[in-house]
Amino acid sequence: MKTKGTVTGIISNLVTIEVDGPVAQNEICFIDLGGTKLMAEVIKVTGKEAFVQVYESTRGLRAGDKAEFQGHMLEVDLGPGILSSIYDGLQNNLETMNGVFLTRGEYTAALDSEKRWEFTPIAKVGEEVIAADWIGEVKEGWLPHKIMVPFSFEGSYKIKSIVDAGQYIIDDTIAILTDENGNDHKVTMKQKWPVKVPITKYIDKPRPFRIMETRVRVIDTFNPIAEGGTGFIPGPFGSGKTVLQHAISKQAEADVIIFAACGERANEVVEIFTEFPQLVDARSGRMLMERTTIICNTSNMPVAAREASVYTAMTIGEYYRSMGLKVLLLADSTSRWAQALREMSNRMEELPGADAFPMDLPAIISSFYARAGIVNLNNGETGSVTFIGTVSPAGGNLKEPVTESTKKAARCFFALSQNRADRKRYPAVDPIDSYSKYLEYPEIVEDFKNKIDEDWVERVFRGKNIVLRGKEAYEQINILGDDGVPLDYHKKYWKSELIDFVILQQDAFDKIDANCPMERQSYMFNLVLDICEKEFDFEDFEECGNYYKKLINILRQMNYTEFHSAEFEKYLEQLNNEINNGK
Repeated sequence: MKTKGTVTGIISNLVTIEVDGPVAQNEICFIDLGGTKLMAEVIKVTGKEAFVQVYESTRGLRAGDKAEFQGHMLEVDLGPGILSSIYDGLQNNLETMNGVFLTRGEYTAALDSEKRWEFTPIAKVGEEVIAADWIGEVKEGWLPHKIMVPFSFEGSYKIKSIVDAGQYIIDDTIAILTDENGNDHKVTMKQKWPVKVPITKYIDKPRPFRIMETRVRVIDTFNPIAEGGTGFIPGPFGSGKTVLQHAISKQAEADVIIFAACGERANEVVEIFTEFPQLVDARSGRMLMERTTIICNTSNMPVAAREASVYTAMTIGEYYRSMGLKVLLLADSTSRWAQALREMSNRMEELPGADAFPMDLPAIISSFYARAGIVNLNNGETGSVTFIGTVSPAGGNLKEPVTESTKKAARCFFALSQNRADRKRYPAVDPIDSYSKYLEYPEIVEDFKNKIDEDWVERVFRGKNIVLRGKEAYEQINILGDDGVPLDYHKKYWKSELIDFVILQQDAFDKIDANCPMERQSYMFNLVLDICEKEFDFEDFEECGNYYKKLINILRQMNYTEFHSAEFEKYLEQLNNEINNGK
């Protein structure tokens, strides 16, 4: 029997309900507003009072209105049809809703219950299976979508029957499993799972041991992220966070892309809706949206829905990870998620932490980031969720609580610099402030040795050191003037500038330069590093001429822009002639 309650207090979307029975933390309830059912989630229980956060506007709600508790947490539907869809944080399908806005109390179906899928059985009658084992497959776009034993099943089961290959809807029974007590259980292509509970139906979760190639040089060469790893991109407004995420999503070595827009401004969400479906997948040549899911909540939506969006995205990512796929989850921005947590914490009059954020903010962020990772599945296959979030610190302050808390959880830090953005040096990732802790992992070093060469990581650190020394020299030149510092300072500065212009900067809108595989990155970096580490006499004109000729050859090889190639080649030839003529 379901627990019922009566509304006794309302503060915005925080509602107090007096209950007549047991309720659980994070349990879902529906509040009756004149025939309209408003969904809410329990966030605190004190005696007979339950504090719930409503996922929608509470306008018109009054004391005395009735509520009914559902006995389960917020759940999402998992099954074929998730890819190419656009959802809100509650998994309402925004493409099937009536009108521009969702009406209060309107909840749309996440999956198409009428579409037929071509099912192919994998398991056989009599086989013993456990939760998350693959029993069949359908094609979702061009990706294999595994139909699994529901994650909620405990213990082992035997397959009593399974349907033949053919077309079925998601609610058709495709298999009957018998448990250890002889009870039969029907299995369909759809299952449900609570968003705030990690899906842990795998053998183990090892430490990341291989690189995920993003084809963005400032990431792959200087600050690589591992498959199943975590990273975040903090930066002020206008520094290029969203463009960088678009570039990563287009080119990253991932099978499934999940983009969570959490608390974004409406114009940015519209931009995602219009631009993302137009992106072409660099791997297949098809539309990127075919293997992408977008989950979005605008900043004017209730805080509860904003908080739910990141958990919904992660749960869908874990679902596809259980199929042995590589999932890339991008969240923009986790700052708005943290602000939603702060808003609810303040309304509940909890003890505030720094900048009025909840005291347990670091723990909440850490537990969420911990859900990413690479896992070994029951059948020996591996799947992964790689998570990259953005942080929008007020005024670009990287010392504020959300950035500091995320630093403790994420292993990669891609700090966007307003100074670099103002100078049009994109991606505006600061090479000095940014870091990747994966370069210290022996497994990652070994992966680089196998994929590139023996001393790649050591060479990367040498390149980082040149950039750091160049920045220090630039600061001295700025203070003392060009003539006030030794020639060696200028050498250090221009060596760092060479690495900056050739390696760190990348044109996201050039069809060739935007997509830079690791083979090309290593070739470019080795050429430039050899030049930077060469010691020569600046007063020896012949040696300088040979040096600059080599630089010209590098620039000629690095020029990928077709539109400017003829003009650029003419300029290089002129420069070469001037060197030969002693100018």
